[in-house]
Amino acid sequence: MYNVLALDLDGTVLTQEHTIHPAVKQAIHKAAKQCHVMIVTGRHHTAARPYYDELGLTTPIICCNGTYIYDYQNEKVLTHNALTKENALTFIELAQQDKLKMVMYITDAMVYSKIDPIDYMSAMEQWANDPTMAHPPKIYRIDSFEEQVQHADYIWKFVVEGEPATLERFLNSPWIKQTFNAEKSWSNRFDFAAKGNNKGTRLAEYLHSLGYDSKQVIAVGDNHNDISMIKLAGLGVAMKNADDTVKSHADFVCATDNNGDGLARLIHENILGQSQ
Repeated sequence: MYNVLALDLDGTVLTQEHTIHPAVKQAIHKAAKQCHVMIVTGRHHTAARPYYDELGLTTPIICCNGTYIYDYQNEKVLTHNALTKENALTFIELAQQDKLKMVMYITDAMVYSKIDPIDYMSAMEQWANDPTMAHPPKIYRIDSFEEQVQHADYIWKFVVEGEPATLERFLNSPWIKQTFNAEKSWSNRFDFAAKGNNKGTRLAEYLHSLGYDSKQVIAVGDNHNDISMIKLAGLGVAMKNADDTVKSHADFVCATDNNGDGLARLIHENILGQSQ
């Protein structure tokens, strides 16, 4: 019996166009009436909020690859392992020395450099400026990462982009390896959160607080940052669009990629008890 459905967003619930397939949306709506459905994402809680609202969920959300749990119902952080300001400042200094592009996730916003912006954030910023959005994410360009650190209550994580050789050298820096958990999120992009943070660890803590066993969980994802929760779950599922490394850790591979209705069929067969 599966009592918890843990879902990644990008590449899993969301299509390539960052929409939700109608069949997937309907299946998640139905599942939420029968079990504990929650989002476990690399996203900031403000960037996940529009999809959370669309799905009509009321459960807390695990954000930034397990860095924190956010409760939208009460607009508060429930638990976290954020970066210290000291470590954040050292990270910024090292990344800038290597001329790496950065996004910094802070208390209630995602910030990136005016001078050397990451390309994909421009598209995110344009999306966030949609006037029809009830809870638009906060994304803005800044002059100084250091200044933002000084004024932030929380520094959740960094996203760093660069040339493969430079990234490899940065990843293998002794201080970075000792202080951060690094997870690949794109071909030339890594997420850096505080050591010990990952989706599986935070999900396990949350399950324990509710009295659930990991065997009661279906966890679905597509990327390397999903492997820890896929391995944790009683039924760990990789999307068809996942690479072979992710699939190698899964108990099951979804029938379609994130643009199809495979996730909906999986939910019907394993939670709703209906074959589609």
